[in-house]
Amino acid sequence: MRAGKRGLITAAVTVVCAVTVLAAPGTAFAAPTPTPSPTTTPSLAAPPDKDLEAVREKLDALYHDAAVATDAYNAAEEKAEKQSADIVALAKKIVEGKERLDRLKDRAGAAARSQYRGGGLPDEARLMLSDNPQQFLDGAGRVIQGQRATKGLIGEMSRTQQDLEQYSKDASAQWKKLEEGRKAKAAAKKEIKKQIAAAEKLESKLEKKEKERLAELEKKAALKAQTAWLGSGILDEIKGDASAQGRKAVEFATAQMGKPYEWGAEGPNTYDCSGLTSQAWASAGSTIPRTSQQQWQQLKHVAVEDMRPGDLIIYFGDASHVAMYVGDGAIVHAPRPGRTVTVAGAGTMPILGVVRPGA
Repeated sequence: MRAGKRGLITAAVTVVCAVTVLAAPGTAFAAPTPTPSPTTTPSLAAPPDKDLEAVREKLDALYHDAAVATDAYNAAEEKAEKQSADIVALAKKIVEGKERLDRLKDRAGAAARSQYRGGGLPDEARLMLSDNPQQFLDGAGRVIQGQRATKGLIGEMSRTQQDLEQYSKDASAQWKKLEEGRKAKAAAKKEIKKQIAAAEKLESKLEKKEKERLAELEKKAALKAQTAWLGSGILDEIKGDASAQGRKAVEFATAQMGKPYEWGAEGPNTYDCSGLTSQAWASAGSTIPRTSQQQWQQLKHVAVEDMRPGDLIIYFGDASHVAMYVGDGAIVHAPRPGRTVTVAGAGTMPILGVVRPGA
């Protein structure tokens, strides 16, 4: 890892550790209180914190719904890619099956013509008229073998025809699924844009000072959640060392710090939450599911106290967000639209559970 990059990561983790110290159980701290300005009039006063807190909660809800829709979009896109690949494979089988059927028909036609040329008199008459009975009997044996081969040829033609019919049915079914997936993907995309637009509209109504105070409230809420998480003593129990793959995944994820969040993105310039984690583990040589919900469903579950750097923390009851644990109570993740890949406290959001990619 380059020295500059290591310094950036160290600084980020130091910030998290500083928050950890501030949030240690038994340590009292107070939210900063703005110094009243003598020129401030009641009409220009900022709205009460409770109003901004309501705005913060509403924004969280809107971005959460956008994250759920993003997971649906990513899942539909992944299915569409697989279904398209299946359709291509089936099309190849259909072409190969038709070519095989044509060859079998040619062989069957040649066999029929051969039998026709050898037809005419009954076998008994041909035996009596033959100058060489043994030659006739040998020929008769070959005819019997030919008849058996013809039956086998007809059976093979029948099976090939059945295969072609099944391939066609399968391809038709895959096309139907692909169309359903396209509609699901379009609906998810529409929902994402709707939720993000609503959030941006809500934020656009805020004055500069209100936005600054809102940012303070967001930090305060994150600090409160991290304090509660650390207050359980969980960090004393988390002592696992990263695997070789886990270290590579962490190096990749932390190297993306500062890059913007973009829904549906898997890099290299922008990421959504599961795009970051899936690409980080791909860089470590392990393919994992694309979405946070699939990662929760398909990867190995481990207890929070047993997690180690490189493991993925799944957040919220619907598994709509994922981050990578980097150690010392910190995570790296792509938070939401308008934010960049960053380091945060692992307990700043409700933890659903932990999963472990890799061997």
